[in-house]
Amino acid sequence: MSSMPGYVYILKSLRNNRFYIGSTNDLERRLVEHSSGRGCLTTKRLQPLELVFKQKFETVKLAKQIETKLKQLKNRQLLEIIIDKGKLFLSDKNTINW
Repeated sequence: MSSMPGYVYILKSLRNNRFYIGSTNDLERRLVEHSSGRGCLTTKRLQPLELVFKQKFETVKLAKQIETKLKQLKNRQLLEIIIDKGKLFLSDKNTINW
């Protein structure tokens, strides 16, 4: 049985320019949830939102690990670099390179 692919995505609030980092196995569904206010309390307060980054990964587990790492870093400059490059680069050990 193969693992399901996952996505890491970054949303930007058009209200206050804050970023929201997320991961999912179904990006389209998740974006609809966020835009309808059903995504989570955080994104409900950031409406309206714009998708500024997305990247597909081999597994949902890996996507979730990357989401967690990005949230732990709390580094807006790094997020802006990732958005500008349009891709997250990982080392052999799945750590983020920038």
